[in-house]
Amino acid sequence: MINEGDVIAVGVSGGKDSLALLCAMANLQKFYPKHFELHALTVDMGNGVDYSEIAELCKQLEVPYTIKHTEISKIIFEYRQEKNPCALCAKMRRGALHDMMTELGVNKIALGHHFDDAVETFMLSLFYEGRISCFQPVTYMSRKGVTQIRPMLYVGEGTVQSLAERYNLPVAESNCPIDGESKREEVKVLIKNLSKQYPDLKSKVFGAMQRLPLDGWQPNEYTRCNPFSEKKKQN
Repeated sequence: MINEGDVIAVGVSGGKDSLALLCAMANLQKFYPKHFELHALTVDMGNGVDYSEIAELCKQLEVPYTIKHTEISKIIFEYRQEKNPCALCAKMRRGALHDMMTELGVNKIALGHHFDDAVETFMLSLFYEGRISCFQPVTYMSRKGVTQIRPMLYVGEGTVQSLAERYNLPVAESNCPIDGESKREEVKVLIKNLSKQYPDLKSKVFGAMQRLPLDGWQPNEYTRCNPFSEKKKQN
């Protein structure tokens, strides 16, 4: 995912996933054999989230931090009053993020999607779109000339949560009006309930994505074995 001379930005939403990724990338930078620059980027949705503690964390990590202030939240929920706002929100955030990347000369964006996110996305596509699909670990976006990477795909959500608590990361509270009411949240609850009866459900779904394989999910010598055992804590 990382090549010599890359300029990589971590998309920092303020949630535990992106903050954990930011800390991991900042520490990786100290010893990784391929040298790369690192930036932290936040798209402020305009919904009153305080990013001052995250700015302090970036200062401690010695990672340049840039915030782009927008009115995306007002546009979606007040002006347009979208009934299904998630898709438009994601599109507008991506647009703002890519503008920031262009200004800073960033060629790769690291996103905080983890093991559980991949399984949930697969199930979402199957249930609501009738497609066998998931985001790719590495995606080149030719129109923007940037590459998306997802370094935490082998990290479970339980591990991320434990890391955030152990290091007291400054997780910003979400002010999204539909937080906890999305289709993704429905699937998350469904998987949690199914996992009580089928403890290795998530591992099997993740393995199936590699065995199909989905485009971009072909295992290599580093990922040929699934590192997860459901005997370990996987939330």
